[in-house]
Amino acid sequence: MARFVSLESIDVRFPTSQHLDGSDAMNPEPDYSAAYVVVRTDADDGLEGHGFTFTTGRGNDVQTVASAALAPWLVGRDVDDVLSHLGPFGRELTHDPQLRWLGPEKGVVHMACGALINALWDLRAKRAGLPLWQLLSGLEPEEIVDLVDFRYLTDALTPADALALLRGAAPDRAERQRVLLERGYPAYTTTPGWLGYDDAKLARLAREAVADGFPLIKLKVGASLDDDLRRLAVARDAVGPSVGIAIDANQRWDVDEATAWMARLSEFDPYWIEEPTSPDDILGHAVIRAKIAPVRVATGEHAHSRVMVKQFLQAGAVDVIQIDASRVAGVNENVAILLLAAKFGIPVCPHAGGVGLCEVVRHLAMFDFVAVSGTMDDRFVEYVDHLHEHFVDPAVVVGGRYLAPTAPGTSAEMRRQSVLDHRFPDGPVWRDR
Repeated sequence: MARFVSLESIDVRFPTSQHLDGSDAMNPEPDYSAAYVVVRTDADDGLEGHGFTFTTGRGNDVQTVASAALAPWLVGRDVDDVLSHLGPFGRELTHDPQLRWLGPEKGVVHMACGALINALWDLRAKRAGLPLWQLLSGLEPEEIVDLVDFRYLTDALTPADALALLRGAAPDRAERQRVLLERGYPAYTTTPGWLGYDDAKLARLAREAVADGFPLIKLKVGASLDDDLRRLAVARDAVGPSVGIAIDANQRWDVDEATAWMARLSEFDPYWIEEPTSPDDILGHAVIRAKIAPVRVATGEHAHSRVMVKQFLQAGAVDVIQIDASRVAGVNENVAILLLAAKFGIPVCPHAGGVGLCEVVRHLAMFDFVAVSGTMDDRFVEYVDHLHEHFVDPAVVVGGRYLAPTAPGTSAEMRRQSVLDHRFPDGPVWRDR
């Protein structure tokens, strides 16, 4: 009987602030980082589970400590029992009364739970010899429902509702899987739009994005209205009238400020405005959405739980939900969010701007297409051209579409040398700096 023997948590940071990659109105000089979790067993297969929480530098040490503190929930347990009951295991972890006191179900500890749960899904998928999207898509509807924590959801989504959605999608799973493997999944790119880039770089990268087949690009906004108007004019001139331009304020504005700012920016026909105000302000988003229609409102990458997403949907506060692979409690809670969005008929366009997020969240979007919503209409997974070389199974985008991964696991595993080089503060990349 194999048992879990260790949970290692490593502070890994990349100096992206050097070239202002990832810069926006609220994060002017981010260092993309990961509180990187590795779970090991005494099984003779040599397999490990890998997960992480994405951060932007300072504070990654706190996140790393929180992940390490979860080792007592795992070490010594039977591997087969845990991996075959990841729904109950996840609920045990997030329902722990002393952990909940630090949230409940939000913040550093909740994200640490997500990193551990994702690492366990990585191990389960590797043991099954399947990529995560295919493993999840092959589960029976009842098994998928068992992953979801329905506490606080049943006024919007019941287990019976979820079963009906999943059973409705089940007959055509095989055909959708074939389509996915042949065509991939739509992507949009934020690579041109970082706020620290000058106009020439913005225009060049925007033109390259169109040449690469992306139907939608995204620009960061919110620091200066004059700069935003100028940069949007540069981008629109570069891509022409037929390519979508989404914009992202990264929570910069108050509600009235957001509506006034968007009145000016709407002349450039933005595809959506993302995080126009505090990510916690559900009613504020509803007010903004009503005032700036028909411009779409998108949010969700900082939604700290399925309950918050439920309220956004119930309040009619968003047009697009954005999930994040490492913000909530891992795969289990993201499955709940996908089911909620399907119940309300709202498209999901995952956030994937940070280190490793493109790699992992593509699996969730592909699972949604195959087994939940059954559609790719008005859906895109974010793509940025940074740091993929550090992953064993990097995300690949061709012609503006994510190719479906075929390697077993969640694609969260980093290359060993990359971890050693970028370990903070003693890795050579940081010692040299």
